[in-house]
Amino acid sequence: MQPAGGPDAAPMPSSGPNNIQISRIMGPDDANIAGNVHGGTVLKMIEEAGAIISTRHCNTRPGERCVAALARVERTDFLSPMCIGEVAHVSAEISYTSKHSVEVQVNVESENILNGAKRLTNKATLWYVPLSLNNVHKVLEVPPIQFVGKEQEEEGRRRYEEQKMERMETKERNGDIILPVINPDRQRKEPYTVGYSQSSLIHLVGPSDCTMLGFVHGGVTMKLMDEVAGIVAARHCKTNIVTASVDAINFHEKIKKGSVVTVSGRMTFTSNKSMEIEVFVDVDPFVTDTQERYRAVSAFFTYVSLSPEGRPLPVPQLVVETEEERRRFEEGKGRYLQSKAKRQAKLQPLTQQ
Repeated sequence: MQPAGGPDAAPMPSSGPNNIQISRIMGPDDANIAGNVHGGTVLKMIEEAGAIISTRHCNTRPGERCVAALARVERTDFLSPMCIGEVAHVSAEISYTSKHSVEVQVNVESENILNGAKRLTNKATLWYVPLSLNNVHKVLEVPPIQFVGKEQEEEGRRRYEEQKMERMETKERNGDIILPVINPDRQRKEPYTVGYSQSSLIHLVGPSDCTMLGFVHGGVTMKLMDEVAGIVAARHCKTNIVTASVDAINFHEKIKKGSVVTVSGRMTFTSNKSMEIEVFVDVDPFVTDTQERYRAVSAFFTYVSLSPEGRPLPVPQLVVETEEERRRFEEGKGRYLQSKAKRQAKLQPLTQQ
């Protein structure tokens, strides 16, 4: 039995002006039929904590009030599945501020309340921008935080510049609107092909999905994206599946209350034990709005297949049928190998100790 606060547990900072803690017990509605909590549920809790602490910080100065809007989520790994009955402890801390953005670091711990054992399940980095309550198109200045030292400030600035550049590159790649994946003749497709598993979800944005400004919470969008990615993965494997990681998610455009969002997912790559699913969110604005459909968010989700005992299973290999599918497969393979190399580089110093 692992004691409470064991070696895998992440330190939980005490509440202060730059950090926050929230906790919630996981119920049946949070999980799949195997009892594993949906990755989208965890992502939504992560974003809620980040939104609270960044909005609170951005309103510490007198003057115009604002709400912090999610702009980007860095790559997020799901280190351990969470189950029904466990308590999720989410801790968020502000780690960097630029003139118009806030970086928030979030840790998620899962606690077995029967024996007190805890384990780290997620670590995430999110970026927010403060939008004025009086004018949603106006980005306000962010109050600076006090850094421990010059080195910490320089490291934060480096992360800021990197994510800013990557956001611009991703926005250029997502300039073309991709038709939503709606395929009524899916049953005619061969198993393990892209067309067989691709899926879409259409959602009407209601008041409960939105911030005080009338725009969708980033966590709501990520939860919908994870649901679609999970359907694609389950259709491909026909087994229990769980979210393993999510590549950086960039929020390029706001989604208004009353809009209709189409969340589409398609398989892009499979390794021996994982699947990469591309998910994109297209938005049809208000009926009276002159704006045309636009791409709001996109990301790549990675899933793994599990046996009834929770052990990893081999993933059926994706069958590509077109040159476009083959191109996406090779790009996915490149991302997979790059991610694998980064993980090995992190582990190597530990094995040499």
